[in-house]
Amino acid sequence: MKKPPSFFDCEPIDGAPGWYSWDLKDDTRFNAVVMGELRVRQEGERARLRMMPERKHTNLQDMIHGAVTLSLIDIALFSGMHMLRESDAGMAVTLELSTQFIGAGKVDQPLDAVVEVMRETGRLMFLRGEVVQGSNDEHLVAAFSGMVRKASAPKTSPAAAK
Repeated sequence: MKKPPSFFDCEPIDGAPGWYSWDLKDDTRFNAVVMGELRVRQEGERARLRMMPERKHTNLQDMIHGAVTLSLIDIALFSGMHMLRESDAGMAVTLELSTQFIGAGKVDQPLDAVVEVMRETGRLMFLRGEVVQGSNDEHLVAAFSGMVRKASAPKTSPAAAK
């Protein structure tokens, strides 16, 4: 696996073969403050991003808040880019995200976003996937597709080019 951007912690998780952490090193950023610890693994042509829901992730019906599900999906686009295409996910940006909510997420089970790359061009990556729960992904929470603009190559100044 390609080394992640320097601002990510992507290390193997002890006792969980195939799983890696997917956490920002800066714990004051959105991912850390709202989402908590995340983990990722590659499953053939798909990547799975997992979070462990807590009470703070629920709505007034004690189900996973839709904004948490959307956040997990958005982060999964980037972890999927990294795991499946070894693309620099750190400075890429989401251009489009379409989501269909299908079932309510349960707080007492891991919440997984499973993503696959549909197509990749020089500047864009098209992905799709599902948010699922259950040991066999039997509970479908949402389906999604997204388009990500890959990070631009670092710009060199005219002075540096000489």
